[in-house]
Amino acid sequence: MFIVKYRKIFFTISTLLVLGTIYGAYVYGFNFGVDFLGGTITEVRYPNTLPAKDSVDEAVTALNLGGFSVRTSETDRYIIRTKELSLEESASLRNALDKLDGEVDNSIVIERANTIGPVAGSELKDKAIKAILVVILMIVLFVTFVFRKVSKPVSSWKYGLSTIICLAHDVLIPTGIFIFLGAFYGLEIDLLFVSGLLAILGYSVHDTIVVFDRIRENLRINQEKRTNEEFESVVGKSVTQTMGRSINTSLTLLITLIALFVIGSSATRDFALLLVIGVIAGTYSSVFIASPLLVTFYKLQKKVK
Repeated sequence: MFIVKYRKIFFTISTLLVLGTIYGAYVYGFNFGVDFLGGTITEVRYPNTLPAKDSVDEAVTALNLGGFSVRTSETDRYIIRTKELSLEESASLRNALDKLDGEVDNSIVIERANTIGPVAGSELKDKAIKAILVVILMIVLFVTFVFRKVSKPVSSWKYGLSTIICLAHDVLIPTGIFIFLGAFYGLEIDLLFVSGLLAILGYSVHDTIVVFDRIRENLRINQEKRTNEEFESVVGKSVTQTMGRSINTSLTLLITLIALFVIGSSATRDFALLLVIGVIAGTYSSVFIASPLLVTFYKLQKKVK
């Protein structure tokens, strides 16, 4: 019941986090990866001795390839992101990197060298945004349809409105954190990031529907028993009844994701981190935002009348 009573505190916390995302996007911008900007990503493995990162930076700088980034991967390799490279430039990059291995010539292994053109990258960015918007729209329509028979005291479309606000919350907060991580630690926003956001949306709406369904069930019971219970009390009771389930489910998932983040490969580490943040944000919004929003809509509706 305290969640509904002190809902303004939870609304304020979420508002500050969302404003932080807007601030980060304005000040730092999005650190898009090769998937969206176009370019070449080269993963090189050193079987003998891994050279220092500063040496790799100097070797790539000497080639005059323009802007680039170098990031360690696992314990024996680097991931190098550059502009779109020609065959000659790719060969020059390999030679420069090979010279850093002081033991044997041609000993390095190019694990992958993927190139995406700027047009394809821009198209992928547009499709990613459309995919997220379509998923949100379909989820809202689904929630509105499922709760179509719930008309009192709050209309079914307001359940959908609460859902879309929570989904926006669950997308913006992980995005904001990744904006700051990208600005200070070089984390990039790529197609795997978009896949993570879609997974977060699915998890979040599942948790939200569980709470909403309990509210609907309690409203039905009150109607059958002709109990004149306040809507605020019904929502508070429903949240209390489902909170343990939501937290336990989230903790189980978080344990798995944290294990993947800690002991998993570098290829999935950022993805696991995104899901950890998203699960926390989704659980928070389902418990502390979605249902209290229904109470806020109900009170606004009473004022209008």
